[in-house]
Amino acid sequence: MRTVVKSLFSVAMSLALLTGCSSGTSTTGSSQPGQPAQPGTSETKPAGNTELSFFYPVAVGGPLTKIVDGMAEEFNKENPGITVKPVYTGSYQDTTTKIQAAVQGKTPPDVAVMLSTELHTMMDMNAILPLDEFIAKDGGNEYVKDFFPGFLANSQVDGKTYSIPFQRSTIVLYYNKAAFKEVGLDPEKPPTTWDEMAEYAAKLTKDGRWGIEIPSSGFTYWMYQALALQNGKNLMTEDGKKVFFDTPENVEALQYWVDLAKKHKAMPEGVIEWATVPSDFLEGKTAMMFHTTGNLTNVKNNAKFDFGVAFLPAKKNYASPTGGGNFYMFKGTDAKKQEAAWKFIRFMTEPKRAAQWSIDTGYVATRKSAYEEEIMKQYVKDFPAAAVARDQLEYGHAEFSTHNNGKVTKALNDNLQAVLTGKADAAAALKKAQEEADKVLASFNK
Repeated sequence: MRTVVKSLFSVAMSLALLTGCSSGTSTTGSSQPGQPAQPGTSETKPAGNTELSFFYPVAVGGPLTKIVDGMAEEFNKENPGITVKPVYTGSYQDTTTKIQAAVQGKTPPDVAVMLSTELHTMMDMNAILPLDEFIAKDGGNEYVKDFFPGFLANSQVDGKTYSIPFQRSTIVLYYNKAAFKEVGLDPEKPPTTWDEMAEYAAKLTKDGRWGIEIPSSGFTYWMYQALALQNGKNLMTEDGKKVFFDTPENVEALQYWVDLAKKHKAMPEGVIEWATVPSDFLEGKTAMMFHTTGNLTNVKNNAKFDFGVAFLPAKKNYASPTGGGNFYMFKGTDAKKQEAAWKFIRFMTEPKRAAQWSIDTGYVATRKSAYEEEIMKQYVKDFPAAAVARDQLEYGHAEFSTHNNGKVTKALNDNLQAVLTGKADAAAALKKAQEEADKVLASFNK
């Protein structure tokens, strides 16, 4: 415990130094917390300039830091009285840890992108601002209603909006059309059911190539949640106070995941790393993969073969949890910075910009109107795969999120890993996960 406290204190002090050193200069281009700015990027700021620290994570392949930095630079040019200073803060998990430490150290960022699922945890810390007053003055209900409902599910609680969807996704099935042809499968007909997916995966497996890979590190709970939703209902209540891990339907979903490797011999046994699955797909080491649509542009730019993108196969129904990050604003910043931060959020989520962001990254454009932009209409016409994740939102559900989210998610992840590595059976592990989560959530159910 002392080690954790010391670590958090160290991070908080580093962040305090980072955000506290904004005097008459600014840097363009993101920098790592605690690292010096790139040389030759300083410039004199006009009197009264408002500087904003902007933390953001990256969880997919491709040059996302350059894209985000470019968007921030564009905002700075259009708003000479405001300077946004982007800070790449690592993975989503790294970003959450750094933001929590900064909040505890009384030096929160002015604006940040972090997992939409951290909503309850941030509220429990009294760390984030409700955005309804800003929305009411700038866009109102029309602005909020333009976001897809599946993305708002992790953004609102008790009728209030606490975060704005930005780099959002669903899980989709990527498949190698050339591999399908090779084994006599129709490349235009991906699997639509669990039975078909297991059958196709087994047929596609050969020396040097697996039929399918579903990553089991990083976002284990997310992949599992997709299977659970396809076989029943969501893993938690909307208020984040209760979870449902050990139902018969959820045990069946986990057993299906295990069987793809152990029974059908169509997937590697043990842990499959989140970051290596797209590489395996691009290198022909797996013929199909479950992964975020946030990797779509990466796959499009680097695949040396014809590939397809499809809804996740169904058991009882189609389903995918939504995923990704939202914009948050934090308590403890002055009113001038809050107004500037809101202006930046509005800028980053404008329809045309949301469309371009989707094209550049593969993430789903979070606003319906973005798909009415000519640039997006043409892109979807030329590359229909770009519309799959959007269309799958009809079957989208809130991503797994609870109070004390880190501990509850860890309880689930640890027990899922035990099953996937052969150290426990599905029913026993999910029962244990349920018991651990119930203890963590007990204080929220009094």
